[in-house]
Amino acid sequence: MRVDKYLWCVRYFKSRNIATEACKKGAVKVNEASIKPSRDVYPGDNVTVRKNQITYSLEVLDLPKSRLGAKLVDIYRKDTTPASAFEQQDLLKYSKSYYREKGVGRPTKKDRRDITEYIDGEE
Repeated sequence: MRVDKYLWCVRYFKSRNIATEACKKGAVKVNEASIKPSRDVYPGDNVTVRKNQITYSLEVLDLPKSRLGAKLVDIYRKDTTPASAFEQQDLLKYSKSYYREKGVGRPTKKDRRDITEYIDGEE
C-alpha cells in the first residue's frame, strides 16, 4: 500500500492530498529515509511523520483495506511517539499565550519597563 494512502487510512491526515503534500515536502520518512508518496509500506516498517511541530513515530502492524474508524486504528499501527514530544507541544502552547492575547494592542508602560529591564539585565 502507498505510504500516503496508509497515513490517510490510519487517520494521520484528513485527506490523501494533504498526505501526499507532506510526503513531497519531506515530513514523512520510512525507516529513516525521505520518500516519495508512491513508496509502498509493509508490516514492520517504521514511519516517522512530522506534523504540527510534533514528530510522530509509528510501526506498521498490518495494512488496512480502506479508511478506518478511529477505534480500529490501533489494530494496524503501533504508536511509538515518546511522551516528551507532547510535553514540548504543551509548553509551546503556554508560552505563546503568556500575557496578552494576539492583536490586543501595544505594550503598556509596565510591559515596556519589564522588557527594558529584561534586555538590560542580559548584558
